[in-house]
Amino acid sequence: MLAADLLIAFLVLVVLIILLSGIKILSEWERAPVLTLGRYAGMKGPGIIYVTPFISRVPMRISTRLQTYSFVIEQTLTKDNVPVDVDAVMYFMAADPEKCVLKAENYVEATKYAAQTTLREVIGQTTFDELLTEREKVGEIARNIIDEKTEAWGVKVTSVEIRDIKIPSMLQEAMSRQAQAERERRARVTLALAEVQAAEKMVEAANLYSGNDRAFQLRWMNMLYELGLQSEGPLIIVPANIPSAGVSTMGIIGLEDVMGGIKGKKRERGVRGRSGAEGEGAQTSQTDQK
Repeated sequence: MLAADLLIAFLVLVVLIILLSGIKILSEWERAPVLTLGRYAGMKGPGIIYVTPFISRVPMRISTRLQTYSFVIEQTLTKDNVPVDVDAVMYFMAADPEKCVLKAENYVEATKYAAQTTLREVIGQTTFDELLTEREKVGEIARNIIDEKTEAWGVKVTSVEIRDIKIPSMLQEAMSRQAQAERERRARVTLALAEVQAAEKMVEAANLYSGNDRAFQLRWMNMLYELGLQSEGPLIIVPANIPSAGVSTMGIIGLEDVMGGIKGKKRERGVRGRSGAEGEGAQTSQTDQK
C-alpha cells in the first residue's frame, strides 16, 4: 500500500508540474502568439497567460517597443559615380504582431535586409551634392520605401537617419581645394562690389561739389587742415597760386588762419618739449651736485 500511495503522489506531482508549466508571464511590451495543434489560435498578453501543455505552444515572443538597427553601406556609387560609405540607423517597431508571426519567418532580419538594399538603391539615384546637403530628405525617401515593403510583415518604420558619409581621401582633398577656390571667388566678388559702390559714391560727391563752389572750397580747406595736422615738416601747397585752384580771397584768408593755427599748435608742442627737457636737465645737474 505504501508503494502504491507513493506512486500516486508522484503521478499527481508530475501532473501538477505539467499543468503549471502552461502558465507564462508576459511583460507589458510583449505579445505571444498561441498555436493549438499547429493552428494559430490568437495573440496573448501582456500579463499572465495559460497555454495548455502538449496541445498549445508559444513559438516566440514579440516586442512592441521601438527597435534600432545601425548599419553601414560600403562602396556605394552615387548617381554621379562617386564612391561613398554611408553610416545609417533605422528605427522600427512591430505594429501588428499577428502579421509579424504569420507573414515573415523572422521579421527583424527581413526588415534589416530591406533597409540595406533600399538605402543602397536610393543612394544610387542621388547625386553626391544632394547626399551631403539633403540627408534628411534622402533618409525620408528611404523610410517611405522601406515602410511600404515591411507593411505586409506588420512592421512600422518610423525613421531612417544618415549619421555619416565617408569618401576616399583623394576626393576629400579635391573637395577641399574646390571649397577654397569658391571662398576666394566670393571674396573677390565682394571686393569688386565694394569698389563699385565706392566709385559710385565718389561720383555722387563730385557731382555735388561741381554744383556748389563754396562746398568745394570748404572741402579743399578741410583736406589741407588734415594734411597740416598729419605733417611734421613744412607743408607745400600745389598750385602755389591758390586763387587759380578756385579759392576766393575770403578762402585765402580762412586758409591762412587755419595754417596759422596749425603752426601755433606745433610751436606749442615744441616749447613744451623743450621745457620738459630743460626741467629734466636741471634735475639731473642738482642730483650731480649733491
